[in-house]
Amino acid sequence: MTQLTTLLEPGWRETKRAIGGLSLHVVEAGEVGRPLIILLHGFPEFWWAWRHQITPLAEAGYHVVVPDMRGYNKSDAPQEVSAYHIDRLARDVVELADAFGAERFHLVGHDWGAVIGWWVAASFPERLERVVLMDGPHPDVWARQALRHSTQALRSTYVAFFQLPFVPEASLGSFDFKGLRTMLEGSAHPGTIETRTLDHYVEAWSHSGSLTGMLNYYRALRERPTSGEPARVAPATLILWAGDDSFLERHVAKAGLALCDDGLLEFVDGASHWLHIEKPDLVNQRIISFFDEGR
Repeated sequence: MTQLTTLLEPGWRETKRAIGGLSLHVVEAGEVGRPLIILLHGFPEFWWAWRHQITPLAEAGYHVVVPDMRGYNKSDAPQEVSAYHIDRLARDVVELADAFGAERFHLVGHDWGAVIGWWVAASFPERLERVVLMDGPHPDVWARQALRHSTQALRSTYVAFFQLPFVPEASLGSFDFKGLRTMLEGSAHPGTIETRTLDHYVEAWSHSGSLTGMLNYYRALRERPTSGEPARVAPATLILWAGDDSFLERHVAKAGLALCDDGLLEFVDGASHWLHIEKPDLVNQRIISFFDEGR
């Protein structure tokens, strides 16, 4: 695998942290000791998903920490499905905050990062200051909304496909990850995912075991209960939802908002699922102003 040029920009630092018995690759920026923000990427991205947010958040006075989540890029990728249970993924986030000495912290998540963010907020409310969640469903409402809305069920058929052993890896990984590249390009507005960007993603996907690790997030969903009361979220939460999301309908965001004790939902018109890339200035402004309100 050919190593591409470094993705680090001036002021960004990278390290490894021992979290949950694994080694996680982490990029950080901003002054240590400032309020901590953890940014969680989604499928099939890696830490670089937040390239438009890292410097602006650091310049706004925050210590920004951006991990490659387990299974992704330069972080360890256990191959067993049980390693990706939502409870374990949430603990990774809290243990990462512990590693940086933060008793309380802000959290931002997109896609799967938002799914995990919902669960951190529900499971560890005492650790969070404020939360911003973008285009990722509350894990207790995702399946329920698909059952209630046939159009959402159709949009989520890929989740059922990902449950299969071996076949998704072969389908998505063949021909230099053509399946994953097509998924990214097809779900974004034209020009969002450039060829050079795809080269960086392909490099991240090419790490040994990464593709199975990435898919195991979905396979671990089989262990989620489909009955019982959905978990409520106590911390102040801002939900940013793309108006043109091809994977998730608006009612999924509204169902999540209904579980927030202190929630705000804003739809971002003119943005696809990848709103943090397509509308970075708007997203950055909303994150900073929402977190600054809590200072």
